[in-house]
Amino acid sequence: MADDASIRTAPDLSQPRHDWTLDQVEALFARPFMELVFEAARVHRVWFDPSEVQKSQLLSIKTGGCAENCGYCSQSASFDTGLKAEKLMDATAVIAEAMAAKAGGASRFCMGAAWRELKDRDTPKLAAMISGVKALGLETCATLGMLTADQARQLKEAGLDYYNHNLDTGPEYYAEVVTTRTYQDRLETLQHVRDSGMSTCCGGIVGMGEARRDRAGLLHALATLPEHPDSLPVNALVPVTGTPLGERVKKDGEIDPIEFVRTVAVARLVCPRAMVRLSAGREGMSPEMQALCFLAGANSIFVGGRLLTTPNPEEDADAALFAQLDLRAMEPIARA
Repeated sequence: MADDASIRTAPDLSQPRHDWTLDQVEALFARPFMELVFEAARVHRVWFDPSEVQKSQLLSIKTGGCAENCGYCSQSASFDTGLKAEKLMDATAVIAEAMAAKAGGASRFCMGAAWRELKDRDTPKLAAMISGVKALGLETCATLGMLTADQARQLKEAGLDYYNHNLDTGPEYYAEVVTTRTYQDRLETLQHVRDSGMSTCCGGIVGMGEARRDRAGLLHALATLPEHPDSLPVNALVPVTGTPLGERVKKDGEIDPIEFVRTVAVARLVCPRAMVRLSAGREGMSPEMQALCFLAGANSIFVGGRLLTTPNPEEDADAALFAQLDLRAMEPIARA
């Protein structure tokens, strides 16, 4: 593994670069914790106001019955998690949820469907949802599985700002997580999203039994994309009974909180202009752990008491956290 000297002599870390090596990213993880967080906080301040945090809300618009076998997911049809499959919601119901999210302070509204890939027959209904949410003055985001180039173009035309398609983990550990979709499949969907002119939302999950080098591998993959993700969610696995990874983590233990903060800090350093979001798992994080994550460069969270099918902090808890840390909600970013 490269030593820290190769990082110290590198160009200013506040400037985006795409030539990271895996050894260099792993060397960032190995930095003394205080130094790592300090540098990530410095880089964060180059691009963002450290007192502002974006509030996003995520709605499951089609729950359960997914054909993928992602080992962490309660919505996979491959596992018995007790979750009942549901049909795609009507656009009017989704728009009503978006109105409530905006009233609660959210500036971005994300719509998630448990699909392996988007079907053309569902595109008109999704377009109605997207345009309706967009008309409320919210940023729009969706995660619908794999896309074709034409589907990405149609979603862009409907007003979709962001498309979420996570890499989940590093390439070397990927087969331990899912076998029904390849890493290259994910990369191709991201390319279709970029080609359409939409912004990308892409990150992964930590605490699935992977090694630190696998976490470095995930961030290396993100940092060497043709364009860095505009939004980079960092999820802590929420163990779900009945899923292979959930059962494994319940046995072996969840990721160490300081290691999670390290992951957030390295994400900020290798993708300095990205919105780094604390995503799944925040319900189990103490206020002190979340404060360290914000210090290390996280500047986006999901709000609302539910995150697809897993718990999320309630509005009152987040309001108290923001007041305690002197944080304020970020305003929506104006988009064409």
